[in-house]
Amino acid sequence: MSRITRAIVPIAALSLLALAGCASGDDGAGSDEPALGTADNPVQLGVVGASDPYWDVYKEAVEAEDIAIDIVDFTEYSQPNPALTEGDLDINQFQHILFLAQYNEESGEDVQPIGATAIYPLGLYSDKYDSPDDIPDGETVLVPDDATNLARGLLVLQEAGLIALEDGGSAYSTPEDIIEDESRVEVETVAADLTLTSLPDVAAAIANNDYVTKAGIDPETAIAADSASDESALPYVNVFAVRSEDVDNEVLNKLVEIYQTNQDVQDGVLEVSGGTAVLAQTPADELQASLADTQEAFAASK
Repeated sequence: MSRITRAIVPIAALSLLALAGCASGDDGAGSDEPALGTADNPVQLGVVGASDPYWDVYKEAVEAEDIAIDIVDFTEYSQPNPALTEGDLDINQFQHILFLAQYNEESGEDVQPIGATAIYPLGLYSDKYDSPDDIPDGETVLVPDDATNLARGLLVLQEAGLIALEDGGSAYSTPEDIIEDESRVEVETVAADLTLTSLPDVAAAIANNDYVTKAGIDPETAIAADSASDESALPYVNVFAVRSEDVDNEVLNKLVEIYQTNQDVQDGVLEVSGGTAVLAQTPADELQASLADTQEAFAASK
């Protein structure tokens, strides 16, 4: 996710309110409602960043399989999950497992992942230094202030040798967990969209992949980043998510298959990420098990 906070801007010219009673948990069989994915009841897929070109490619690929779909764009990461649970969407794709675990635990909902998309490494950027080792002691480094990227950013800084965290840190670490006399830099938190714009005033900043590419920065220039291949990175894999009663829905699972197997879509994801995305096809049962473990850990951290 690495992607977080923003009014709903539907791609299709239609009202979500009008669709609130139309998002179906089944294929419409046995009811007066048209089958999900038909022209009279298109799948409502919520995303953040529908302006990325690969979503147009994806929509065409889905429609080529005779599935009608509307891609609904959101500008805030806080909105697609409530829209899903309230029935305005059938499925969304914008978040990693950790973000979903926090949503479920805080809202009491039961949204479940049914397919993986990619892991986006979280990087440390600087326009003054070429390596974390070059950053002088006492300098300031910025991290995003949203809970999931804050903890993840702190772990990146620890791995880079800039700070030390109590008990080695976790997916729920906060600045209060920083061991000051074992850390080389001062850490300040700012809104995720301000880390890069504040870069001239600090030594370095942790930045989400989204903001990096939108700022025209080559993600490969990160002076440090977490590893997508590490087993501990599973909670950061981005997923397609549905209401729990829809985990076996054939149409919605077909959407996952198309995303994962269409080469043009996969190439588009890589291009938008600047080549940093690590494409994933983690089985749904592993994603759901990771969500359960992550949600339990999140609850225990409170």
